[in-house]
Amino acid sequence: MNLSKRCEYALRALIDLGIAAELGRPLLQVSELAAREKLPVKFLEQIFIQLKEAGYIKSTRGKFGGYALARRASRIRFGAIVRLIDGPLAPIRCVSQTAYSRCTCPDEAHCGLRMLMLDVRNAVADVLDRCTVAEIVEITLRKYRRDKINPPFLRRSTPLLRVLGSTRAAGPRLSPRKQP
Repeated sequence: MNLSKRCEYALRALIDLGIAAELGRPLLQVSELAAREKLPVKFLEQIFIQLKEAGYIKSTRGKFGGYALARRASRIRFGAIVRLIDGPLAPIRCVSQTAYSRCTCPDEAHCGLRMLMLDVRNAVADVLDRCTVAEIVEITLRKYRRDKINPPFLRRSTPLLRVLGSTRAAGPRLSPRKQP
């Protein structure tokens, strides 16, 4: 699986919006996000239109306006965003759940390549569908705290230790659980 730049930028922007919200900045201007991530503003605006139409972000107009998450970060799963931006997660169409089409293999039921790619699709989907923006924000803020680095979007009036100290010590697991 190879994420498009559009999808990568969408995911990074959602994480940044989540970080900002956790640090007391519910609204961010697209220019600030673009500068932080070194992205073209116009391209990010196009991505935001798609995310807004799908209900993942919202915007507020005006001098002090900007973008914010439209849903709780814990309700935004990476798999849904990847599917929205890039389409199916399957490496080949004959194993896709959302865009299936028969492959050229003469015996699809016994095709070794199809069986392998089905496992690949399932593994990728399991990770992306399990992980939320909130979990990745938590992991990111914990890493900033560990490395004693000020996170982006921190208000000058907010003490760093109070904000970063509020993240849980034990975060979510991103690796598959071992079966006994």
